[in-house]
This record gives sequence, structure tokens and C-alpha cells, in this order.
Amino acid sequence: MTSFLRSDRSGPVAIWLLVVAVLVFAMVVVGGATRLTDSGLSITQWKPIMGALPPMSEEAWRANFELYKQIPQYHLVNPDMTLEAYKGIFWWEWAHRLLGRVVGIAFAVPFVFFLVRRMLPRRLIWRCGAMLALGGLQGLVGWWMVSSGLSERVSVAPERLMVHLGLALALFVLLIWTALDAWNGAPRVEERSDWRGWALAFLGAVFFQSLLGALVAGNDAGLVYNDWPLMNGSLLPDHYAGHGLWGTLAHSQGAVQLHHRLMAYAVFAAAIVIAAGAARARRLPHEAKAVAYVLLGVVTLQAGLGIWTLMAAVPLSLGVLHQAGAAVLLGAATAFAWRVRRP
Repeated sequence: MTSFLRSDRSGPVAIWLLVVAVLVFAMVVVGGATRLTDSGLSITQWKPIMGALPPMSEEAWRANFELYKQIPQYHLVNPDMTLEAYKGIFWWEWAHRLLGRVVGIAFAVPFVFFLVRRMLPRRLIWRCGAMLALGGLQGLVGWWMVSSGLSERVSVAPERLMVHLGLALALFVLLIWTALDAWNGAPRVEERSDWRGWALAFLGAVFFQSLLGALVAGNDAGLVYNDWPLMNGSLLPDHYAGHGLWGTLAHSQGAVQLHHRLMAYAVFAAAIVIAAGAARARRLPHEAKAVAYVLLGVVTLQAGLGIWTLMAAVPLSLGVLHQAGAAVLLGAATAFAWRVRRP
């Protein structure tokens, strides 16, 4: 048995954290599909325990449908929806919430087990505790997001969607970073070169770009300006400004799509610079160089997929792939930032 008093490494802990990271990745992908199918408001109540079970009878299905009929989305968007059609959107949201519960159990139960068996490296205990708290907060934020679309809107508020996705991606990054720490142990010497700052800056840029993507999704901004590299034949969108600064930054379809495009160009250029610099760097570890090349490849694929998704007006398959690609890129950026800190 490995004791956190004697070792700062643990293979079982690393595997556990990576498995949870995969579950979070799946939740992000299913969440993207839930948003694209307009399914996020199909369950209008938050029942953390009893909500784990779907309707078990036709009467229960009709009761859930009646609750859905009380919100603006039904009256203004789906007034002719049948019970069978409602079941279609219900299952997406239910699967998303179920995955959230699975993630919570998959993290909490092994966490307690590793603590009791003294298998968790001491330096990682506080970080795992913070991730457990972050997961609990994510459930509350998820309901906070859904509640924004139950009374006055026909969809959730874009900024709340951004916070919800941002917390999930932050947890994803922490899981990967901590898993790598658990597998390899603490570095004997911290790398103090400029690579560490650049790698962390790139990770931050990818994370920020993902948040901008959430605003695009929340505003259905991928359904407008579907040409590239121009926007309806112009360099700038025809309707950029919204109602005030926040209305422009968070609610203008033209603005959020333009910002997402510009940040994509910046991330792509940064990936080229990182890969070129890694190829010439003498002190950069071989593994870090390999990840830098992977970064460039993933960024290139993600950029191409983003353009394809936009020009196709965001079909479900491409939209889901694009969101999955963002998480893959974030994971690769995390691995690169983690690796360059170790000589």
C-alpha cells in the first residue's frame, strides 16, 4: 500500500483522475448536443436525488410535459410539440444531468477511499478537495443556468451558459494536471525558462476562446454570417453593437461571432509560434516538443472544423465535434503547460 506519508506518486490515483476527466469530457460533449437540440429546458425542476430516474409511466411523462408547457419556450418556439417529440428533447437533458451525477459519484467515492487508505499524495489532497467542491458548485450553476430560461426567455442566458461551460472546462484542466502530477510525482527542479509563461498563456488563451465559443452557442450566433473569411461579404458584421457594452459583448450575434473568429486567429498564430520555437529549442524536453507539434495539429483541425461548422450553419454532428475538439485542444494545452515546467 502506498502511503502519502512516504511517496508523492500514485498510479491508481492518476488513473482515477484521468477516468473522471474522460467522464467530464463526455459531459461537455453531451452538453453541447443538449444545447444544439434546444433540449436544455425540457426538465423544468431540479431534483438532485429523485431526478436521477426518468419518468416511469405514461402519466409521469404527461406530467413532465405539462410542466414544460408552462415555460415560454413551449409557447413561443414549440407550440405544436407532441409528447413523443418532447421525449426526444427530454432524453438529451436527462442524459446530461445523469452524467453530472455519475461524475460526482466517480470522484467522491474513490476520493474517500484513497484518503482512508492513505494512498493520496499529501500535496494533492487539498487540490482534490477543491475539485470536489467545484463539482458540487457546477451542479448549482447548472440549475442557475437552466432557471434563466424558465420565465422570460426561450433559451438560457448566454453568460450563464458561459459560466457553466467554463467551470466544466476548468475542472477538466485540473483533473488532467493533477493526474499528471500523481503519476509523475513532484518535479525535483522547477523549470524557470520563458516556456513556462508562454505555455500557461497559451492555455489561458484556449480557455478564453472556449468561453467565447459558449457565447456564440448561447446566442445561436453560428446561424448567421455563414460565409468565411468575410461576414456577409464584409470584414465586419453589419450589426455589431448591442444594447450597451454588456449587450454587445455577451448578446450581440455579430459581436460574439467576430470575437470568436479573431481569437481563433490569435490561437492559431500562437500555436505556429510555439511549434516553431519548440523545433529550435535545445533545452525543451523531447516530450514537450512532441506535445507542441500535437498542439499545432489539433489547432489546425479545430480551425478547419470551426469554419466548416459555420459555413454549414451548425448541423448537430459538426457542432458536437467542434465542441469536443475544443476540449481536446484544451487537454493538449494543459499537457504542454504541465510538461514544460519539468526539466
